[in-house]
Amino acid sequence: MTDENRPGTSGEGAGTSGIAPATLGWLVLVLFLTVNVMANATSTIAEHGDRGFHRWEAWSWEISSAIVWCGLAPLIWRAVSWARQRRLSWPLVAIGVAAITAPVSAIHVAGMVALRKLIYWAAGHTYVFANDIWGALLYEYRKDVATTVGFVLVFALIQWLVPRRAASTRPDERPMLAVRDGAVLHQVPIDEIDHVTSAANYVEIRWRGWTLLHRATLAGVEAALAGHGFVRIHRTRLVRRGAIRRIAGNQSGDYEVVLESGEALKGSRRYPLAI
Repeated sequence: MTDENRPGTSGEGAGTSGIAPATLGWLVLVLFLTVNVMANATSTIAEHGDRGFHRWEAWSWEISSAIVWCGLAPLIWRAVSWARQRRLSWPLVAIGVAAITAPVSAIHVAGMVALRKLIYWAAGHTYVFANDIWGALLYEYRKDVATTVGFVLVFALIQWLVPRRAASTRPDERPMLAVRDGAVLHQVPIDEIDHVTSAANYVEIRWRGWTLLHRATLAGVEAALAGHGFVRIHRTRLVRRGAIRRIAGNQSGDYEVVLESGEALKGSRRYPLAI
């Protein structure tokens, strides 16, 4: 167990079996949209039959909707990640989800209508969204609310479960750093941490491309990482020497550290560093 001055996390970590949370999120999204497109398109075709209805129209409706959801999903994922890192209360999360449903639905409807008009134009036809605009918008909004809430719940579950699985399956012989997420304590491999940055009353631990947030001091984390190859490059940042790809200086004496991940960090001349 650790106290409040030891490093911890309320954020996300890497995936298990080589699958990162974001990758798993995309797999779930693609699977859901594929099943949804096939089910809705085939149902629409069966409902309309051959009464002056082209089958490609049903597929164009569903595929255009799926394309827009693919564009919206990363934004919803980031919103969920942002809320988790700040440990927002459930009432605030509910208010936030309710607040984004209207703009998400507006973007979804506008995007799919634009795509459908383009598809119909290419086929030599004209697409009409609805004769009753407000009724159609309300209908789409009800569906979009359900879809948005579903994505939020699934993404939150992925971001909550996958890091725990990843942290709990590490070999015991590797040096670990205790990181806390609420009442759950994890052990994160120190040699997978890229850098640690002070953020107001918290520290951000960069682990395999994910930011782990915990209420702690940078000095406390630095003491916990002593002897494991971490160096201070700025008054607010520690970096693992083994994660560094190159160092580029400038005329002022400050420098830029580029990590193996491609991430670039600013270093201060007050904390000289050489490989």
